[in-house]
Amino acid sequence: MSTMSLEPVPGRSDEMIVNMGPQHPATHGVLRVVLGLEGERITRAVPHIGYLHRNHEKIEEARTYPMVIAYTDRMDYVSGTQNELPFVLAVEDMLGIEVPDRAKKIRTMFFELYRLASHLVWMGTAMLDLGAISPFLYTFWDREIILGIVEKTAGARMLPNYYTFGGVRRDVHPDFFKDVADFLDHMERRMVDYEHLVLESPVVHARTIGVGVLSKERAIARGVSGPVLRASGVAYDVRKAFPYDAYPDVEFEIPTSPDGDTYARFWVRFQEMYQSIRILRQLVELTPKTGPYKGKAPARIKPPAGERYRAVENSRGELGVLVVSDGTDKPYRVKHRGAAFSNLQIVPDLFVGAKFSDAIAILASLDPVFGEIDR
Repeated sequence: MSTMSLEPVPGRSDEMIVNMGPQHPATHGVLRVVLGLEGERITRAVPHIGYLHRNHEKIEEARTYPMVIAYTDRMDYVSGTQNELPFVLAVEDMLGIEVPDRAKKIRTMFFELYRLASHLVWMGTAMLDLGAISPFLYTFWDREIILGIVEKTAGARMLPNYYTFGGVRRDVHPDFFKDVADFLDHMERRMVDYEHLVLESPVVHARTIGVGVLSKERAIARGVSGPVLRASGVAYDVRKAFPYDAYPDVEFEIPTSPDGDTYARFWVRFQEMYQSIRILRQLVELTPKTGPYKGKAPARIKPPAGERYRAVENSRGELGVLVVSDGTDKPYRVKHRGAAFSNLQIVPDLFVGAKFSDAIAILASLDPVFGEIDR
């Protein structure tokens, strides 16, 4: 993004050029931001990415369609199966594969479990950035419960490779629905504690309210999505705008805030966690405990020549994928539209004019994951 360095501005001798990152715990990965500072105020900010680039999309062109699913997990490594779904949906559309209703509901349950897991990681690391250690320990403890539930069924925790064309790879564990229901009971009690530790904290208020304000108009112009967009007052959610899997069968709200500041982005993610609990409660009751978990799919996946774009609402916003087929068993092109990548564009807008200490809180409110950003 922009140039690789900041050149001194003629006549501005009091500006200091500072490198933030790329090896800094508060950058949530390997982000480098070159900052221009006048005292404590940020006058310029140029983010640099690519330190975690792994040639992801090019590698997928040399893999068969089922093999690509495993690679998608390694983008946003905090969100698990959420990465798999847009690619799976696109290929299912191209082949006309019918997905059993029960499989759709199971996929949606895993999708929302990973949303809770991702938001717990965000909450813990964001509070760690603000100097609070205890919430980090609590949130990762609760995330372990989710990953344990996932592991019982998928056999893996963070990179499950569980979705497949036509449904899921294997049926859920016999204890799955009970485990999810018990976790939701626990999580509802914990949310009371988290609200007290985070949303009601005077330190959080002082560090986030009125800081890093993003207007509705600028959010739309920059193409941001997810909690960042909704915290600026835009009620857009792919699950509502273009429903997929079991989302048409459940009731949930789209939390928004008109404030657009760092606190609003914190608040929206909290409300999303409540909505995820609500969705999972409904699916525990609606999902048949037995039945088909996978529809009929060809033994060899070879979509007809053409292209298809599908998007989902993952933990950070709109995660989309464009799949281009040339009729062979390997995709001609796979182009990912990352939510965290798009949201990172607003870093200069939010940093300039803020204090250097506020930059940490602002970046935490964007919840970047660099496995997805750099790919």
